[in-house]
Amino acid sequence: MTLEETADRIRSMEIRGAGRIARAAAKALLAHSQSGTYQDLKSYQERMMVASEMLAGVRPTAVSLPNAVNLISKPLSLAKTLDEAKSGLEERAQAFIIHSEQAVAKIGEIGARHIRDGDVVMTHCNSEAALQCILTAHQQGMDIEVYATEVRPRNQGHITIKTLSDAGIKTNFIVDSAARYFMKEVDLCITGADAITVNGAVINKIGTSQIALAAKEARVNFLVAAETYKFAPRTILGERILIEERSADEVLPDAARATLPHVTVRNPTFDVTPAEYVDLIITEHGEIPPGMAYIIIKEHLQWDMDNLCIDYPYCEEE
Repeated sequence: MTLEETADRIRSMEIRGAGRIARAAAKALLAHSQSGTYQDLKSYQERMMVASEMLAGVRPTAVSLPNAVNLISKPLSLAKTLDEAKSGLEERAQAFIIHSEQAVAKIGEIGARHIRDGDVVMTHCNSEAALQCILTAHQQGMDIEVYATEVRPRNQGHITIKTLSDAGIKTNFIVDSAARYFMKEVDLCITGADAITVNGAVINKIGTSQIALAAKEARVNFLVAAETYKFAPRTILGERILIEERSADEVLPDAARATLPHVTVRNPTFDVTPAEYVDLIITEHGEIPPGMAYIIIKEHLQWDMDNLCIDYPYCEEE
C-alpha cells in the first residue's frame, strides 16, 4: 500500500481507531523509506518530511498520528549521514509498531484488575484498549456483562458487539441516547481516547462526555484506556485540539437534505470529557489520575518541552 493510499484509508475511516491509525502511519513511513532511492541525506530528509506532514494532517483530532510521526522521524533532524537517518527512522518505525501492539495487551492486563466477577461494564465506540480490558477480564474467568452503544453516525458499535459476541461475552446493544437510562444497571464504564490533554481532559468519540456525566451522576467509576502516544504535547502551550467535523452525508443523505433547505447538519466526530469526570487513565506504563497527564507527555513522548514548535515539524510559528 502506498503512502497516499494509507492517507486516503485513514481519511475515509476505512482505517479507524487511534491505535490502528498510528500503526498504519508507522507502517506507511517504513515502506516509504524502504521504497525510495536517495542520493544524499538532504534528499532523504525532504522526501520523508513531506510524507510525515501529509500523514500527520489527515485526521486533526487523532494526536496518535503526529505523536507516532514525531517518535519515528526523530533521526531526520539528528542524523549526520544518510545511512544514519534511514536506519534510525526504520528502526524506530518497527519499534513503534511492536510497542503499540504490546501496549494494548498491557493495558488490558492493568484494566482487567478493575473488573470484578459479576460486573456490568459500559463501553462506547470501538477502542482496542478499552475492549482489551474487558476481554482480558473475561479470559481470566470473570462472569461479566457489557452495555455497548451504537455510536452513530458511523456505527462503530457494530464492530464492538461483534468482538464481544465472538468472545462469548453477554452483551446489550443500545442506542447512544439510552446510556443514561441504563447507567443504573452499570458497575463500571471503560472507554478509549483519541487524545488526552495536559490537564487530563479526554477527547473521544462524540457521546463520550454524556456517558461520563451520567456515570458521575450515578457514582459509577469512569475509566479511560489509552496508549501513551494519545497524550497531546502541544496542549502544554495552551493549544486546543481541533474537533473534526465530518461530512453531513454521514448523518443525512444529499437527497433528504435537498428537501430541507433551512436545515444545517452538524457532525462533530469527537467531544471533550472534563478531567473531573474521569477517575483513572490506564496506560501501558500504569494507571494515573488525570492530573498526572503532564508526566506521561514529558517522560514518554520525547518532545522537547522548552521548544515544542521547533521539535514538531507540523506546527507553524506563532
